[in-house]
Amino acid sequence: MADDARADGPESAPAGDARTEAVGGGGAPVVALDASALMAPVEADLRLFEELDRLLGGYEAVVPATVIAELESLQAGNGAEATAASVGADLAERAEAVATDESYADDALVALAAAGRVDAVVTNDGPLANRVLAADAPVIGLRGRNTLAITEP
Repeated sequence: MADDARADGPESAPAGDARTEAVGGGGAPVVALDASALMAPVEADLRLFEELDRLLGGYEAVVPATVIAELESLQAGNGAEATAASVGADLAERAEAVATDESYADDALVALAAAGRVDAVVTNDGPLANRVLAADAPVIGLRGRNTLAITEP
């Protein structure tokens, strides 16, 4: 996704922008975390929960069970990806695990967003972000080196 929004495309909102308050509609927003977001502390030097605190204030984080399974599968390997997945699995314990009917992690995240069970999805996966935006839900993703921003549909 491009950092600059087009007039006919998704809009990005930096912290403090009025659109950041739209996520959650006044209450504490529920955000779903995907594997790429949970692995970002290692892969992008992102302080994930501190950035979410900065961007949203209070929020509730959830992780689909399929994302947890994906992280477990990835951490069984070797190298940097396995290390990032191991850290991601540890971070996932700070969120509530949620069940869905979908067997694929990306499908579970899109289903949660489309059903209104979450207010936004946190991801650094471009194709997933596009699917979430198409489901009319905001995406929180990496902007710049290690900062999160909200992209509205």
